[in-house]
Amino acid sequence: MKTITEIRKKLKETAVWEPWMESLQQDQRKSVQTLLKQWNKKKRLAEDLMHNHQSKIQFDQSFKQHPENLAAGIDEAGRGPLAGPVVTAAVILPKDCSVLLGLDDSKKMSKEKRETFAKLIREVAVSYSVHVQSPEEIDRQNIYQATKESMTKAALALDPEPSIILADAMKLEVPMPCESIIKGDAKSLAIAAASVLAKTERDGIMESYAETYPVYGFAKHAGYGTPEHLDALQKYGPCPIHRKTFEPVKSLLQEQRQPI
Repeated sequence: MKTITEIRKKLKETAVWEPWMESLQQDQRKSVQTLLKQWNKKKRLAEDLMHNHQSKIQFDQSFKQHPENLAAGIDEAGRGPLAGPVVTAAVILPKDCSVLLGLDDSKKMSKEKRETFAKLIREVAVSYSVHVQSPEEIDRQNIYQATKESMTKAALALDPEPSIILADAMKLEVPMPCESIIKGDAKSLAIAAASVLAKTERDGIMESYAETYPVYGFAKHAGYGTPEHLDALQKYGPCPIHRKTFEPVKSLLQEQRQPI
């Protein structure tokens, strides 16, 4: 009879069900049954992860007229904050995306995972581009138009040119076909990749701004209207990267009666 340590070690080395594991089902030791339950749970999670990965790939493939066509995913980060830019990214992924197993909507992943995947995406992508739209441009155009323009510029910067663009909840005016995908970062692997690049790029920018304007805590909230951020706004007033057309920044500037 194998010891618990031996069983634990062998289970860690086993990815699929094997005949020798049948004996574990009859093993009366509670610790063995616990190890078996843990193994089964881990296996189900791995299967779900693979299913999710394949579903995202198949979703992207469904928009291609030919298997060799290139599909680009586009997403943004930073439409809602009171400060900082909106950042968009466009990504064309290769046929083999096995190294991106586990890639998901950037909002569902930890900072560490996003940074790991961002590095992998840049390494394996057929092409990618990132565009940063300034707070000044957001105020000049409005957030919707500024984001749309930024997405368009990111798309047109791709080389080679994609056959079709899958944009997260945005219809772009570009030379190639463009599909607006609602909640695209949860359905498309290419859009999920774009969301990760956009999010990590913007977080890095806001961390830099946190050093320039330390009183606002930009490294913690990335410019979103958290209680901490709103308190700082009331105390110190807006700084140059705040969006002048967003409330409560707009009202605070009117009260001050002076531009930044």
